[in-house]
Amino acid sequence: MPDARTWQVVAGSAAVGLTVSFAAVAVAGPWESGQRTAERAAAASRGHQPDGRTVPGSRPGPAAEAAAPPAARVLTAPATDPATLPTQQALAARLAPLLRDPALGPLRTGAVIDAATGKLLYGSGAATPSVPASTIKIATAAAALSVLGPDHRISTTVLATGPHTTVLVGGGDPTLTAAALRTLADDTARALTARGTTATSLGYDLSLYSGPVQHPIGRNENIAPVTSLMLNEGRLDTSDHGPADRSTDPAADTATTFAKLLRARGIKVTGTPAGTPGAAAGTRLATAASAPLSALVERMLTNSDNDIAEALARQTAIAAHLPASFSGAQQAVTAALGRLGLPLAGAKFTDGSGLNRADALSAEQLARLLALAASPRHPQLRPILTGLPVAGFSGTLSDRFRGGPASGAGLIRAKTGTLTGVNAITGTVVAADGRLLTFAFLTQGTTSATAAQSALDRLASALAACGC
Repeated sequence: MPDARTWQVVAGSAAVGLTVSFAAVAVAGPWESGQRTAERAAAASRGHQPDGRTVPGSRPGPAAEAAAPPAARVLTAPATDPATLPTQQALAARLAPLLRDPALGPLRTGAVIDAATGKLLYGSGAATPSVPASTIKIATAAAALSVLGPDHRISTTVLATGPHTTVLVGGGDPTLTAAALRTLADDTARALTARGTTATSLGYDLSLYSGPVQHPIGRNENIAPVTSLMLNEGRLDTSDHGPADRSTDPAADTATTFAKLLRARGIKVTGTPAGTPGAAAGTRLATAASAPLSALVERMLTNSDNDIAEALARQTAIAAHLPASFSGAQQAVTAALGRLGLPLAGAKFTDGSGLNRADALSAEQLARLLALAASPRHPQLRPILTGLPVAGFSGTLSDRFRGGPASGAGLIRAKTGTLTGVNAITGTVVAADGRLLTFAFLTQGTTSATAAQSALDRLASALAACGC
């Protein structure tokens, strides 16, 4: 039986009115709404900005709030009494008509699993592989957490490789910030001065990663070149999530910025920073560590961050002593999920982010991954649950599940997936009878992203209202 501590984390998705809902968002992490372009446009068309504020001059519609569940629902552990287990017949009667919505396209699959027992309660094409889009990030997170652990940090290192040669070594942290780079420059300048070095050349080592730098979809506003050294995900603006223009060479840009910071601290940097592969040998001068993997996973899932996803897939490959490339990550993620006991028939992981349409997962595989994350046997996977966006309040769900038959705001935590013609959602919900359920609904061939998302939201909301 799951212990109380496990359920305290999971049951945060069930909120008592607005106060508890916002508390659930705070527990999940300090990240703002990270919407895809299509979701941002949909929000604007309804008179809202991406952060939920009303667009100046628009006429906001009447506010719609979901009825709050009893306080005891949040304060007690989800039910495990067999009498509260939803029946397969009742779930099918509730979900099957919703899954037939034409807005979901010609291929639609679904699965619902009881988290306490692992029993498949509902399935419609549940084992059929489908394009998961960004819901594959759940698999990326599970693989990385299981191999590396939630406390793992990614390091960016500076080495002295000679009396007057210094190398900035990329460790694969896409979240390296300007502030962290300044601190790294402070520490490096002090270390060089202590060695009596006031002038040095600066190289940068990208040899940790191998294979293509460009994602198969190419460089665009959703992902930077996949390299082991970059500043703020290669963004050319001040954003820290969501679409943005990206650098064509984030590693060189980062090294150039680092050289300027060293000069400002009294270190003369001769020449222009140049690529210096294989600089592992040397004296360590300074190191900048990322946030713990648990925080990176939460940020990745809340904001659907593609750059972090590709980095975590490669970190999994490095830990498995495989090439840190798209192909090496595919092997490492597949092996890690197999060790967790996930059935992998038909699964395919061509990237970590889900931007590649060649990826494949079934609804049951996704729902089972979340059941594994809820299990007391796998506490290292818990950041997957706490990183899922809260319906109606955070991340990619901040502008969904509001009013009508899809009024599941505060009751559902889920990861979305969106590509042209592909819409998906997978998450957790505490049903009306107190049962924790994990679910996944995948669709292909949709013609309207907005209509498909609304239909998916109605499916998830039906689970939240289920006392069956």
